[in-house]
Amino acid sequence: MIPNPIRKVLSSIEARRVRALLMGGQACILYGAAEFSRDTDLAVLASPANLARLRKALDDLQAEVIAVPPFEAEYLRRGHAVHFRCQHLEAPAMRVDVMTRMRGVDSFPKLWARRNSIELPDGTHCAVMSLPDLVRAKKTQRDKHWPMVRRLVAAHYFQQHRKPSAIHVRFWLRELRTPELLVEAAERWPAACARLKQRRLLLGMARPGEESRLAAALAAEERRERQEDARYWAPLKSDLEALRLARFRHTTN
Repeated sequence: MIPNPIRKVLSSIEARRVRALLMGGQACILYGAAEFSRDTDLAVLASPANLARLRKALDDLQAEVIAVPPFEAEYLRRGHAVHFRCQHLEAPAMRVDVMTRMRGVDSFPKLWARRNSIELPDGTHCAVMSLPDLVRAKKTQRDKHWPMVRRLVAAHYFQQHRKPSAIHVRFWLRELRTPELLVEAAERWPAACARLKQRRLLLGMARPGEESRLAAALAAEERRERQEDARYWAPLKSDLEALRLARFRHTTN
């Protein structure tokens, strides 16, 4: 269930016709891999017209920027998140984080083309990042994201494995992080597994009796992704430190 304050945020986004995709914990809830989250995370199109519509929606929510960087297209296009806090009576203290660029994730127009549209119980329509794109976006250096990646893919497998499409099978073989399920998938679809081994080398050990080795290989795969994410964020963190220092100097002068 999406809490009322988040529904208020989403309805404001819809009313202003903002091109935005729900991602983060609330999207995970909608995909059946529950995660507790009080925030609303959005991927947005960073065009001048769309950002103007987003600004109007945030004004409706009485939302203000609560940290660096400022709400400017330059920072969104470089990969920063901009953080807001709502003061509207229907969304008190609700935090809204917006991004337009993420490591390893396609450009917004491609994400938008693959979106899922969901109608909430109150009639609000919500554009949600596709499950494969959400999984890709969750592969960060943050500890809490990796259990969610595992649950998202496993939940999708259990929902669709009886009558899967070829696209589903490729997705599972590329992304499953539960050794037992990966072994099961490799046994059920050996031809697809063989085709994907060069792309994901650990599929070569997705066999019964190899679950321990497979778990170790999955852990190594996760470490590599975390390291890549740390390298990606290093210059962005330097930007934020410079912005914080500039703000501190401004407020102390």
